[in-house]
Amino acid sequence: MIKKFYALAVLVPLFACEPLHAQTAPAGGRTQSTVPATSISAFTKDFKKQEGYFNFYYDEKTGKVFLEISQFDKDFLYFSSLTDGAGRNAERGGAAANVARFIKVGPKVFLMEPNFAYRAGNGNPDEVKTVEGSFAKSIIWGFAPVAIEGGKALIDLTPFIIRDSQNIGATIGAPASSGGAGGRGAATGGGTYRVDESRSAVYLQNTKNFPKNTEFEAMLTFTGGAPSGRGNIAPDANAVTVRMHQSFVELPDDNFKQRKFDPRSSYQLFSYTDFSAPMSEPLVKRFTRRHRLEKKDPNAKIGEAVKPIVYYIDRGAPAPIKKALIEGGAFWNEAFEAAGYKNAFQVKELPEGADPMDIRYNVVNWITRAGSPRAFSYGSSYSDPRTGEIIKGVVTLGSDRHRQDYLIAEGLLQPYTDGKPISKVMEEMAISRIRQLSAHEIGHTLGLNHNFAASPKERASVMDYPFPRIKQKADGSIDLSDAYAKGIGSWDKRAIMWGYSDFPKGADENAELDKIMNETLKQGFQYIPDIGGYTHPNANQWEDGENTITELNRLMKIRRQVLDNFSEKAIVKDAPMATIEEVLVPIYLLHRYEIEAVAKNIGGLYFTHAVKNDGQKPTKMVEPAQQWAAFDALMATVSPEALALPESLIQKIPPRPSGYPASAETFSGYTGPTFDPIATAEAAANETISSLLNPERASRLVEYNSRDSEQPGLMAVIEKLLAKTWKAESVLGYKGQLQVMVNNLTLKYLLQLAANSRSGENVRGEALLEISELKSWMIGKLSGAAPKQKANILYGLSQIKEFEESPSKFQPEPAQVMPPGAPIGMGGMDFIDDWK
Repeated sequence: MIKKFYALAVLVPLFACEPLHAQTAPAGGRTQSTVPATSISAFTKDFKKQEGYFNFYYDEKTGKVFLEISQFDKDFLYFSSLTDGAGRNAERGGAAANVARFIKVGPKVFLMEPNFAYRAGNGNPDEVKTVEGSFAKSIIWGFAPVAIEGGKALIDLTPFIIRDSQNIGATIGAPASSGGAGGRGAATGGGTYRVDESRSAVYLQNTKNFPKNTEFEAMLTFTGGAPSGRGNIAPDANAVTVRMHQSFVELPDDNFKQRKFDPRSSYQLFSYTDFSAPMSEPLVKRFTRRHRLEKKDPNAKIGEAVKPIVYYIDRGAPAPIKKALIEGGAFWNEAFEAAGYKNAFQVKELPEGADPMDIRYNVVNWITRAGSPRAFSYGSSYSDPRTGEIIKGVVTLGSDRHRQDYLIAEGLLQPYTDGKPISKVMEEMAISRIRQLSAHEIGHTLGLNHNFAASPKERASVMDYPFPRIKQKADGSIDLSDAYAKGIGSWDKRAIMWGYSDFPKGADENAELDKIMNETLKQGFQYIPDIGGYTHPNANQWEDGENTITELNRLMKIRRQVLDNFSEKAIVKDAPMATIEEVLVPIYLLHRYEIEAVAKNIGGLYFTHAVKNDGQKPTKMVEPAQQWAAFDALMATVSPEALALPESLIQKIPPRPSGYPASAETFSGYTGPTFDPIATAEAAANETISSLLNPERASRLVEYNSRDSEQPGLMAVIEKLLAKTWKAESVLGYKGQLQVMVNNLTLKYLLQLAANSRSGENVRGEALLEISELKSWMIGKLSGAAPKQKANILYGLSQIKEFEESPSKFQPEPAQVMPPGAPIGMGGMDFIDDWK
């Protein structure tokens, strides 16, 4: 239930505040005064009226929107979002939201945001007043009414709509951070872009009205920034045009029952600070963000919902995709059945004539997008800032998500033989991924975070990032029949039971929730979200299997077999031979995410979100033997044998022909227009070596060894790494050059580790010692080395010398990076964006 608040402070808005604009200029061709003399009906007689939550009028002659305010001091949900993206600093879907209300002060109308982040939850007027006085109010816009009729006022909303509500003017001119998908970033000249009103307008197509929400959209053109280095944000970086959306949404009634937050549950957090809380309770109140769902009969073991949760699939999705989206989304009904509901979760095609912008519809949008097959997806939700209740779920899927899976299947199966029909297996694999993707993104809109610790327990959650399960038959052929899981995961059922179970009247809800959680833990489930980072051995993205080390070794064998037989059968008839490279990329890098997963064993830490007395072990170091097994598996990925491509395959890849340019989806190189197999290997080996010598991992290795001498220390890892690279027996030819490349990568990251001011001084000291000893070894080896090895040693010594001259300024040339490669395409993104 929502507690009553007598007064509220106001949150500083998340977007750029605009100055107060009084309507002193002519509007709609009519002269205005401080006190309007005309009625609303007279003022709007020639305008198009749209009735709905807030009635508004559109003047076709001027392109202006006039909003009718019939109730002042009434709260509603106001949110703004970025409909179009403008590069990495302004991704589409970015949003800000809060409660707002229109207030009247003298002759003016203000849009004000109250602040629900800080409260006096006991409702005591004196305490409420104290909290209110401690925080500044925010008037985010001001208006002078153009017409008044009874208790209603009409305002020109156009300047409010045509504004930079997301404050991207500053960000699109700011330096882009490096990294991201594919590890690529762009520099920029900086400078603030500003909205050019002469090239901006209300975007009427998405300016609509519904019974419970009123929607406004503007097409905005930003100019005046410094676009140097950012020519990719728009065809002309001097004029960046995007669309921004703003909504006024009716808040739900006050009958929503909040549920406590549990960090082990995987639900998104809703919180606020309650200054009236007694000393025995925390100031921060934490609850679970979720939809409202109740049984008609709370005492029924299996019962129907008062109002089922229904999701609607975009009518514009292609028929097979639409079918897969419906089937995948419907997986969640299994979880709600486990929570005691009958048909409480439903997925349907959006009814003809229904608008996905209508707040009454939870929707899955299928968005067409030009560019590579590396599309985006995200699960968002509109939620009540007072309670955390999810009002509407919105899933947005890029239209080419299935194509990357199809590409992987092409490389694995080599299916194109003249005169033979094309296998349906590739299409079936891609469609099965769409089902899983639908379930995954809908899961976010149900309130769930990622669970990256699900794969060791047999695909326990659709909220994991799954890697396709690739099996090998007895005859060596590839089997993709079980590429992706079918149905909801066992963890997901437990999560929905915790978040949505409706308990009998009189039951102690918190005690019932604890019973569910205790049983979940007893069954061996674990929840580790994105914060698993480079630390938790079982919290991984894009990997499969119970044991990451075993899976990497298995995957490397499959990869080797496929590469050894790779040919023009991977591309369709009449395709240029150069396009073999596009299909080669995901196969050559088939193991890339398993490398990351295995590396987490070294200096890794098992941890849980344990709470007091729940029986979980908060932390546990990885066994030394397991760490060394992981080290051996990783070093096998950078051996010349693993990195080498067959000579017959290299000869099949010519320079790119006209009409088929290289792209982010192909490898880079040092050889000009020709395919560079050594640079290709460098991109793959870079993942392994950089993972091993990651500064945070190095710090943990030092710390854990100091606490337990049996743990591998940093120096022991570096010494074994050098023994497998620089100090290994030198080989000749193509594989010898691959060996040289790996040696140079190893030295590059070792020197960077010693130079990195963010590394602990103990780490830098141990790295310096290893560098000193390696230098001595190089000098001693130099006189008797063969020419190729001598050249490698001389280069290594030159790098050490450069480092020694100025460690703080040492910046080696960056290594080749892999093309974007998440199995389902992360050149876009998958993220939770809750408009709270």
